[in-house]
Amino acid sequence: MSVPVTTFDPTASGVVADPYPIFAELRARTPVAWHEPLGMFLAFTYEHANAVLRDRRLGRIWRDREPAQRFEPFNLLHRNQMMENEPPTHTRLRRLVAKAFARGHIERLRPRVRRLADDLLDRMADLGRADLIADYAEPLPVAVIAELLGVPEGDRHLLRPWSQAIVKMYEYGGGEEVERAAVAASQEFAAYLRGLARERRARPRDDLVSHLAASQERPSEDELVASAILLLNAGHEASVNAFGNGMVAFFNHPDQLARLRAEPGLTPAAVEEMIRYDAPLHLFERTATEDVEVGGQLIRAGQKIAALLGSANRDPAAFSHPDLFDIAREPNPHVGFGAGVHFCLGAPLARMELQLALLALLRRFPRLEPAGEPVRRPTFVLRGYHSIPVTF
Repeated sequence: MSVPVTTFDPTASGVVADPYPIFAELRARTPVAWHEPLGMFLAFTYEHANAVLRDRRLGRIWRDREPAQRFEPFNLLHRNQMMENEPPTHTRLRRLVAKAFARGHIERLRPRVRRLADDLLDRMADLGRADLIADYAEPLPVAVIAELLGVPEGDRHLLRPWSQAIVKMYEYGGGEEVERAAVAASQEFAAYLRGLARERRARPRDDLVSHLAASQERPSEDELVASAILLLNAGHEASVNAFGNGMVAFFNHPDQLARLRAEPGLTPAAVEEMIRYDAPLHLFERTATEDVEVGGQLIRAGQKIAALLGSANRDPAAFSHPDLFDIAREPNPHVGFGAGVHFCLGAPLARMELQLALLALLRRFPRLEPAGEPVRRPTFVLRGYHSIPVTF
């Protein structure tokens, strides 16, 4: 049986702007296809993307970037983090931080998140115009995850640039400049966290870095640093993009924005729809640890297959009228947070942040509206906006 092949360019401006028409075309043609330029299989349908995420024969198997000596600072962070490992290493590393992301602990953060959101909105109100990304969506989750970890307020401006430099490596076709910036950011970020961890060992506080440093699990310093950086990166990148993508969806669907203003009780459902409708993460890779059949295609041991989350979340086999932005959608079993053992550990925190941020924004600015075209980031894997100008 011949293997379906696709060659669409994930870096093309048209795909970055709106990948959903090509996803629909590919889903209709085949559930799984070989992507020649990327050298991996892609799962387009909800059923098969979900299977890829849950099948234990398809794992997160880290391979160092080559040349290894040049990329060692970047490789070190990924070699020692939970997201790039399978059980039992994944289980041990996840257990180290799981308590900090338990639902009860996250709920205790709610008043602090609300205050942070209100402070940011106060600053925006003084201006009359704002960029929803730079002035609200970015600083809020950065502040929350930094407080959770114990990063001093005066150092928090360092985090987002380091994070953005590192995550650009997850895109395709980045080039030498992106690689150089990611290696430098990895080195600087790790050095900063090592210093913070040593300080917390000497003078513990009630924060996650202190907890990791004193843990009976005894993580190595490399594991502690990699875990903290993963949480800082993942703990705000997805929230920033989910909020930005969702707000643009609201501006493009004013009836839904009006409905949410009239029915604020729909906020939790609205947040789930924001994540489904324009997912902040579009592609998540797996490697076959043995021969596996997915969607009628044989994935040989050592070959890669990726779940296309954005495509899965628009599959009409799983969602009624999937291209419709419906803030009351029920049920909404989207895979925006992944599935299986690598399901997003920070999902309760992200949901709480997004719900509070959305409610606070709409209550403060009842006449919020766009003040120009939003500017999308030229990225495919991590899908989001560079800026969203608004006026009140």
